[in-house]
Amino acid sequence: MGILKEKFAPYNVAKKLIDAGVYPYFREISSDQDTVVDINGKKVLMFGSNSYLGLTCHPKVKEAAIKATEKYGTGCAGSRFLNGTLDIHTQLESRLAKMVGKEAALCYSTGFQVNLGVVSVMAGRHDYILLDELDHASIIEGSRLSFAKVVKYAHNDMASLESKLKLCEPERIKLIVVDGIFSMEGDIVKLPEIVELAEKYNASIMVDDAHALGVIGKNGAGTASHFGLTDKVDLIMGTFSKSLASLGGFIAADQEIINYIKHNSRSLIFSASMTPASAAAVLASLDIMESEPERIQHLWDVSNYARKALQESGFDTGISETPIIPLLVRDDMKALQMTKQLLEMGVFVNPVLSPGVPIGRSLIRFSLMATHTFEQVDEAIEKMTKVAKKIKIIK
Repeated sequence: MGILKEKFAPYNVAKKLIDAGVYPYFREISSDQDTVVDINGKKVLMFGSNSYLGLTCHPKVKEAAIKATEKYGTGCAGSRFLNGTLDIHTQLESRLAKMVGKEAALCYSTGFQVNLGVVSVMAGRHDYILLDELDHASIIEGSRLSFAKVVKYAHNDMASLESKLKLCEPERIKLIVVDGIFSMEGDIVKLPEIVELAEKYNASIMVDDAHALGVIGKNGAGTASHFGLTDKVDLIMGTFSKSLASLGGFIAADQEIINYIKHNSRSLIFSASMTPASAAAVLASLDIMESEPERIQHLWDVSNYARKALQESGFDTGISETPIIPLLVRDDMKALQMTKQLLEMGVFVNPVLSPGVPIGRSLIRFSLMATHTFEQVDEAIEKMTKVAKKIKIIK
């Protein structure tokens, strides 16, 4: 047995879950990502998607992707830095910069690569990166690649953030990096308070709007827009794989900052550029998002309806205030059992265990799309309540 095989052979966490019949990952879907999907030949209600605006199977989005493929081919065969920049990429960047109110934007192949490549180059040795303890994994990985000192503060706790800022050397860069909407808790960052602290301690702010674009802000423009603080936020990051029905991500900021990132971000320079179809799909999704504000309104209507109904059924939805609704279980096996039984009953949800959440905070992540109906929500909650009572998650 080789040394690598010998090292990893004892890993049996997944096997134990498979043997127990509760393994919840890599479930195959054989249809589009709509409110109803096909799994093993069965129709299942989808409440585990991040397609908040329900655009992944919109005819105009699919048509745009097809036409782009016909014009440009299936890929760019290189990085943006060298041969992989198309006119459609720069068109998209201009559109995104305008949408979020910044001078310039830069597209990456994935949202993870954005945080990896931006956070890692924004602060140097002797500088500081300050993270909310519940920031996304991509932010954490980006900070690990930086030479800066990384400091975490308690989730959305401004007293904790200020205590950390007080310890930073005044003349050094202090970059506060936060999620706009936190992906598991479903709450919104306290951006106005962070701006006040940033101004008091001469810090800079980067907001990850992966789960906020298409959900909050003017025409879905995100967190800074939502609070009217666009000019107070230095960098705005977003992904295309959620509301914008594609794959990729972007960073937006002042022209000088973007110019530096373009020439120093390794995950941009050494990765192939996003496909033409992906870029075209985002442009089409932006058109729909901006021209159909009723989509965002319905997303909020159905989300508020679902949250209220879940709470009335006895579920603990934590601090959620968005279309992301966590059902706190606090027991890994019960979360896995509930996921399995719901799938058998035709409802798809996601179990979230450590390290996705802190140990002891396992939950069921229930997320809404603008294309969900109230009837679908009622059906899902009825089944969820039945299962939760059966396995004693709620009374």
